[in-house]
Amino acid sequence: MSTRRTIAVAMSGGVDSSVAAALLVDSGEKVFGLMLRLWSAGPERPNRCCSPRDVSNARKVAGRLRIPFYVLDAKDEFKNRVVDSFISGYADGLTPNPCLRCNREIRWGLLLEHATKLGATHLATGHYALLRRTNGHYRLYRALDRRKDQSYVLSVLGQKQLTRTLLPLGELDKEKVREIARDLGFVTADRPESQDLCFLGGGDYRTFLAERMEATPGAILDKQGNSLATHSGLENFTIGQRKGIGISGPEPLYVIDKDVKRNALIVGPRAELGRTHFTVRELNWVSGSPPSGETPLTVQVRYRTPAVSAQLETFQDRTEVVVEKPLTHIAPGQAAVFYDKDECLGGGLISR
Repeated sequence: MSTRRTIAVAMSGGVDSSVAAALLVDSGEKVFGLMLRLWSAGPERPNRCCSPRDVSNARKVAGRLRIPFYVLDAKDEFKNRVVDSFISGYADGLTPNPCLRCNREIRWGLLLEHATKLGATHLATGHYALLRRTNGHYRLYRALDRRKDQSYVLSVLGQKQLTRTLLPLGELDKEKVREIARDLGFVTADRPESQDLCFLGGGDYRTFLAERMEATPGAILDKQGNSLATHSGLENFTIGQRKGIGISGPEPLYVIDKDVKRNALIVGPRAELGRTHFTVRELNWVSGSPPSGETPLTVQVRYRTPAVSAQLETFQDRTEVVVEKPLTHIAPGQAAVFYDKDECLGGGLISR
């Protein structure tokens, strides 16, 4: 006799998690809502995933669905594991993606742990991606709505997490999700989209870092070592950036590299920007094993950039990624995520 599932839905006060909960309730599942109260930069800049208004909206949705709703205080854990790591990453010359760490350590770590204590067998979220079970293994795929696909930020998960994960929105597009929310009378139906990091509270990441890091100006150099100007602090720049460097010349200059040891910003024309080789570390494979050498891979080096054909070269001390044409936005600290057609195989962090 099978045991009925109990599903905790990670609610954020947005339309996606609201509709994910509604779809599960409509299918007859036993559901409760669980919301994380995360660290924010201050009362004037609340975390957009859990502002007082978001908590109220999530509670209203749970009330309409007649499901229990709980709020978990995770401010300290989020600050220590995600925000502090974001700040230290920039201090080390990296361009970190905090959403990856949050998914691995907070959402599918702390949240799943507490959901289990409350009796949940599974965790559901409003992410746009597809899960399929094949031969006893769970496989992760891009969402049918490619514009909203979030498999990139789920590449940190493995079989242990995916076995207990549900992604109800994988086969829906955003407009359909909003339509469902409107039909159900959810207050979250027309909540605006937001692309910034949740803990910035609508502010700019450079301002956020400037409030928490002591800026150390240094030299702006070309690849030959010639000094061109002075930068305001390496944390204000990222690989591939063109605007805001503060140098005029016969052709546009781009950020080529950040030399932390010399506190130097390396710039050059676009022709010097691209790279065809880079190293990845902290590799995670969704299946638990790396793909075979015959698997036709593509790699995506940022959340919104297209995937391109790639090959992996594995050495004793590192893994190298080789692409056919130079990529212009390969930034250490960002994730390189690998795909076989629409299947997300996993990924790792780009190393300096």
